[in-house]
Amino acid sequence: MADDIELNRLFWHSRRGMLELDVLLVPFVKEVYPSLDAEDQERYRKLLACEDQDLFGWFMQRGEPEDPDLLRMVRMILDRVQPK
Repeated sequence: MADDIELNRLFWHSRRGMLELDVLLVPFVKEVYPSLDAEDQERYRKLLACEDQDLFGWFMQRGEPEDPDLLRMVRMILDRVQPK
């Protein structure tokens, strides 16, 4: 039950009110987050603490986070949606 509460909380934190972010983060938290290891789950929670404008710039590939943990998570999310 605690896992369901945590996932629900993360779902709502992933909804940023900016369509470009919502279409990346909401499916990721629903489909991928539960299968991540504990370290990557922590990285995702750390990513959610970032400002929307920073997230937008990173996901639109106008820059990259300096923090290697955040960079790993941004790349993981982008790799899911970009054609190879």
